[in-house]
Amino acid sequence: MLPLTDTYQRKFYYLRLSITDVCNFRCTYCLPNGYQRNKDRASFLSVNELERVAKAFGQLGTTKIRLTGGEPSMRRDFSDIIAAIHQQPTIKQIAMTTNGYRLAKEASHWRAAGLGAVNVSLDSLDARQFHQITGQNKFSDVMAGIDACLEAGFPMVKINVVLMKHITQQLAAFLAWIKHRPLQLRFIELMETGEGSDYFAQHHLSGENLRRQLLQQGWQLAQREPDAGPAQIFTHPDYQGQIGLIMPYDKNFCDSCNRLRVSAVGKLHLCLFGEQGIELRDLLQSEAQQASLQARIQSSLVQKKQTHFLHQGITGMASSLSYIGG
Repeated sequence: MLPLTDTYQRKFYYLRLSITDVCNFRCTYCLPNGYQRNKDRASFLSVNELERVAKAFGQLGTTKIRLTGGEPSMRRDFSDIIAAIHQQPTIKQIAMTTNGYRLAKEASHWRAAGLGAVNVSLDSLDARQFHQITGQNKFSDVMAGIDACLEAGFPMVKINVVLMKHITQQLAAFLAWIKHRPLQLRFIELMETGEGSDYFAQHHLSGENLRRQLLQQGWQLAQREPDAGPAQIFTHPDYQGQIGLIMPYDKNFCDSCNRLRVSAVGKLHLCLFGEQGIELRDLLQSEAQQASLQARIQSSLVQKKQTHFLHQGITGMASSLSYIGG
């Protein structure tokens, strides 16, 4: 099947599928006051609805689905969701982004259900600072979970680190950590959101200086795969691990966009920072609606803009970083 293609000839192999907005961490840059339940919020997509999303996108050329939240493992039926999507023959990889609190207990079970890749959010290697950032005293649990992923057979675990000013003091420790481990450090530029403009102004650090530093130290930019995420990946002959840089403020960031997003309540978002979502849920109620669902997804791509508008301070749907999903 030919991949979904927009009017700028960008091809979309990769779907980020949110399955919940709930998160049990209170990260300072994301949900500093914790998750606030919205009583008027529609229920999250069921396993059957999520399976129909995966089937429709798979038949439209999508090969990779990332399960995100909130924290996706807050769903009690998370293993069932993985297994249902794994049944779709055109989906070659199922990934998840997680805060890691359940990994030590569940990594092997999720791997058996069909999960193929894991991203773990970890913004500090100092336990006290981790507690300050996340609001949870779970550092040892998350580190044990990363080890459990490697033991369960995940070939490489990706570590999401929000690039903030304190990272400059910990860079050497992070590099030493990945020297002999199959870990990919992914430094993600802090993004401004509707509720986080003051925090952004205080803590934002551009990835461009880090990119120059890596190149000077012998790191080399790797070739990007068609269904890869937005990171620029760097490798080094002396390191088993890798480094990724995600820089949404880079002027060419949107040129290689290959990702679409579906929210936990069934709205298609052509861009994370777009204002509106396109309703899909009314077409997720039966298998007989698959053709109509696919037609709506395809026709929606004419609305996708050439770029986001972060540089103008327009953050769209992302009132907080909990919408990003890693």
